Amino acid sequence: MGPPGEGLGRCSHALIRGVPESLGSGEAAVAGLPPLDLAKAQREHGVLGGKLRQRLGLQLLELPPEESLPLGPLLGDTAVIQGDTALITRPWSPARRPEVEGVRKALQDLGLRIVEMGDETATLDGTDVLFTGREFFVGLSKWTNHRGAEIVADTFRDFAVSTVPVSGPSHLRGLCGMGGPRTVVAGSSEAAQKAVRAMAALTDHPYASLTLPDDAAADCLFLRPGLPGGPSFLLHRGGGDLPNSQEALQKLSDVTLVPVSCSELEKAGAGLSSLCLVLSTRPHS
Repeated sequence: MGPPGEGLGRCSHALIRGVPESLGSGEAAVAGLPPLDLAKAQREHGVLGGKLRQRLGLQLLELPPEESLPLGPLLGDTAVIQGDTALITRPWSPARRPEVEGVRKALQDLGLRIVEMGDETATLDGTDVLFTGREFFVGLSKWTNHRGAEIVADTFRDFAVSTVPVSGPSHLRGLCGMGGPRTVVAGSSEAAQKAVRAMAALTDHPYASLTLPDDAAADCLFLRPGLPGGPSFLLHRGGGDLPNSQEALQKLSDVTLVPVSCSELEKAGAGLSSLCLVLSTRPHS
């Protein structure tokens, strides 16, 4: 094992799932989602895939859209991946649980070790889990319960796992993220700041912190594709989505900022961490 935090962001593959037409149809309304411009959502998703593949040089694996799964593109909720291990989650919403099937198969095909959540009392959304490179924080939210957090701890025993209360409708990753190997970024809301204070009280590691005006801006992805020593990138919501946070993001001088938009997909509950799964090691072929 390398130095603490060395593995954070190291990646070679990204997994996404296409946007189904059902996300812009009556089926989405039945699911309680607001009206959504399907063409715009698909463009945003296509640009995200292009940035992952062309700008970051990742091998992009795209699952086809499934009309029966309008929230299928939010596949970040379906697995927690660290090293060669993938924990397949048990989403809080029963309607979303079939989303894990295609993700499980894709990760199996990549040679990852698959761990299942066999406890039917457990709920876990992947975007309630933040890995800092040193430890895991699991948000206890509407979506994730204590038993789900315990299974994260049982699965990734090489790392400390702490629980963080999350108030309101957000996932933990909707409030905070990693802006670098030792920097936590967080939104300015009371819920976000409360979560960061809880994390600071629980950790033995010193993290720098950066507060952003928008909570959604903290839902970013710190990525280090390629060989060790190569450039680091921060995939983040751009000025077209969150103009008030762009100046603060410029303070992250050790990363190359890569802006993308997901303002339309956000209407379906998407943040950047929910729209892709990034593999932190090179899996066996």
